[in-house]
Amino acid sequence: MDSSRKTPWQVVQPFVTGGLAGMTATAVIQPVDMIKVRLQLAGEGKMSAKAHPIKLATDLIRQESFTTLYRGLSAGLLRQATYTTARMGLFNTFLSMAKEYNGNDKVSFSQRAVAGLAAGGLGAIVGTPADLALVRMQADTMLPLEKRANYTGVTNALVRITREEGAIALWNGAAPTVARAMALNLGMLTTYSHMKHTLDGYFGPGAASTFGSSAIAGFFASALSLPFDFIKTRLQKQRPDAKGLMPYKGTLDCAIKVVKTEGMLSFYRSFPVYYLRIAPHAMLTLLVADGLTAAAKTFVSGNTTTGARSPVKQAQ
Repeated sequence: MDSSRKTPWQVVQPFVTGGLAGMTATAVIQPVDMIKVRLQLAGEGKMSAKAHPIKLATDLIRQESFTTLYRGLSAGLLRQATYTTARMGLFNTFLSMAKEYNGNDKVSFSQRAVAGLAAGGLGAIVGTPADLALVRMQADTMLPLEKRANYTGVTNALVRITREEGAIALWNGAAPTVARAMALNLGMLTTYSHMKHTLDGYFGPGAASTFGSSAIAGFFASALSLPFDFIKTRLQKQRPDAKGLMPYKGTLDCAIKVVKTEGMLSFYRSFPVYYLRIAPHAMLTLLVADGLTAAAKTFVSGNTTTGARSPVKQAQ
């Protein structure tokens, strides 16, 4: 079907399947994300900057409960419902525009890169409030008892942050969040799309090319986005002290203070855990998105020749 005559479902399908896929992946990966956040906050306060991820997870379970690893899940799901819905859908939309611009010829790597950067940045702006709530909920028990917010869920967190700190506070850390998303999308969607197209030529479409592309995409996504993710976490966790002052004035101030007090390599302190967070999440998101796309194609058209298309494969 010509792109200018898409059905309403074909227009919204990449957004729907992308968001549902991201939420499914988050439900599985949430404990890893919890450990990642705690590692990034190591070095602040009394927590050792040399905390080991396995020991950290064990201590959390022993001192609190296993369900602690899933704290902030409601915020994580809302984040995927906003951020991933937007970035996956927009990435597909931008690829379609590029393919049409090319006269239905293949989309180049540079065009995929631009599409990934744009989709990631725009999606991050939409998803920042939920991302902020997620970090606050995951970091809450690290605070002294008298300073804990004890959020009951993502709605409670968003309402209280707005009431206590102002609506603009929901976008604290937006700059590194956008930078992180652009870097992650460049590494994930752009690399995956390009590598999947390449590996399909060697192995044929199937599990081998899908898993290989996901693993490679996860590595580049992790390496490119982790420093921004680290700063994002620090900025979103901070709250004003008794004098109304923040520990960090902004992205650059946070980066400089971290380098001075904890060293340059501290940005990559959580890389193994971050990779275990990003790569499987990327793999699950892309696999579930493809699965949902196939199911939608069957449901909508009743055959395999028309209907919905994969949000990543569509414009290859």
